[in-house]
Amino acid sequence: MFWDGWKHITKLDPDKPVSPEELSDIVGSGTDAIMVSGTQNITSDKVSKLISMLEEYSIPKILEPVDPLFIQYDGVDSVFVPSIINTNDATWLAGKHKEWVLNHKIDWNAIVPEAYIVLNPDSAVGRLTGALTGISAEDAASYALVAEKYFNFPIIYIEYSGTYGDPEVVKAVAEKLDKSRLFYGGGIDSRQRAQEMKSYADTIIVGNTLYDSLDNFFETIP
Repeated sequence: MFWDGWKHITKLDPDKPVSPEELSDIVGSGTDAIMVSGTQNITSDKVSKLISMLEEYSIPKILEPVDPLFIQYDGVDSVFVPSIINTNDATWLAGKHKEWVLNHKIDWNAIVPEAYIVLNPDSAVGRLTGALTGISAEDAASYALVAEKYFNFPIIYIEYSGTYGDPEVVKAVAEKLDKSRLFYGGGIDSRQRAQEMKSYADTIIVGNTLYDSLDNFFETIP
């Protein structure tokens, strides 16, 4: 799996501005890959514009779509497709995916499935998907084990989206996994937080902090 060696992924939101100069600094920071991903106010035009800004760079580029309508293959290396596994609304586990398969031609070679465990109740993705965020570390680890052993997801993604999560939850999940890659995203805005979550997760995802402070973002690079 080509992402096995990645320690740090930068998540860029199509709905948030980034200048060409800032983008150059971000790409050259030492991050392992760029993920184009967002939840609110996403359009095909915004996604395409951001991907076109990345065109000149050789860094791995990932599209993580919020909706099948915004999936494109040009300009990216892979499409990481989330399924929310801690929700009772099957729309976000397989329903959207079924509509995508039914209505679109899919480049399966570009697709990488992700099992999302969304744990911030105040996040846009948590509200949108009806995620069961008030769960214990043991519950989160059990969801992760189901995702790995039963559904064979290659990536388990713990998402606190905008707030710093509980390291004990991430640790509990990490201890259960055997072969799936563990991603963590949410609230990483310092070297200390990056190192703490990296001690349990295989890969950390950093996004929001770069729009607040590029200096803080650079501190998160391993």
